Amino acid sequence: MIKLTTSLRFFSSTLAMSLGLMPAWAQSAPAPQLSLELNAAQPSDKGCRLTFVVNNALGADLSKAAFEIALFNEAGVVDRLSVLDFKDLPAGKTKVTRFDLAGTNCAKLSRVLINSATECAGTGVEPGACMRGLKTATKTGIAFGV
Repeated sequence: MIKLTTSLRFFSSTLAMSLGLMPAWAQSAPAPQLSLELNAAQPSDKGCRLTFVVNNALGADLSKAAFEIALFNEAGVVDRLSVLDFKDLPAGKTKVTRFDLAGTNCAKLSRVLINSATECAGTGVEPGACMRGLKTATKTGIAFGV
């Protein structure tokens, strides 16, 4: 009887430990993503300089990545559309890129909206991967996203 009780305890503890590990087995690799952070907006001689931090975790090099953005003024009205060309984005690399937006006043910029990816090219990269895997964030007081 003692032998059976010991065996059952061992079996139940082994089963409990293996069930506790199950979620780790069920977890899949993180989804491919392209992280785009609006890191700073500063006045420049030309207008407003936007600084972005980009991390390509799509699993493949991008030979070209460009996004159409909409700039909203302080009243929430679209001021203009513009295309930002991030050029090449190597896989697994973080890159900082700046864009000077002529005639734009940073203080009156309330929102930057990513309309679409106008370019998303690379070996083994599907055309829609840049938008499908896009994750946005901001370190500024300007709303930023899709």
